[in-house]
Amino acid sequence: MTNRQKPSKAMHITLWLAQVVLAIVLVWAGTMKLFQPIEKLSAMWPWTGQIPVLLVKLSGIVDLIGAIGLILPALVRIKPQLTPIAALGIIALMVCASIFHIARGEASSIGVNIAFALIAAFIAWGRLTKAPITSVQ
Repeated sequence: MTNRQKPSKAMHITLWLAQVVLAIVLVWAGTMKLFQPIEKLSAMWPWTGQIPVLLVKLSGIVDLIGAIGLILPALVRIKPQLTPIAALGIIALMVCASIFHIARGEASSIGVNIAFALIAAFIAWGRLTKAPITSVQ
């Protein structure tokens, strides 16, 4: 029999805060990309006016799916193992975004992507090892 420690309440709270904050940012970014006119959006994010609109909309959908994956499985405790998988997907998304910006000569703007990837890494690590959420029995 292994001697597993019970995850601390503070770790659960910290992970939930990280999940909610990252999900809010992703929902905001996703809805902006999906519902703002490109002209208005490109004033904030110039790259959105320089690539196909379909790609901007697709990235908005990916942002929303990531936000849903961070919150919904853990909240309803149905397939909660999807939450760290969503966090890993967000890391991949942020790596792709960083590569995209570096390729465009916008390396100075990847700090946000790195910060979001680090938050997602904390969520994945915490939910996989320190404070997993169990399914409803």
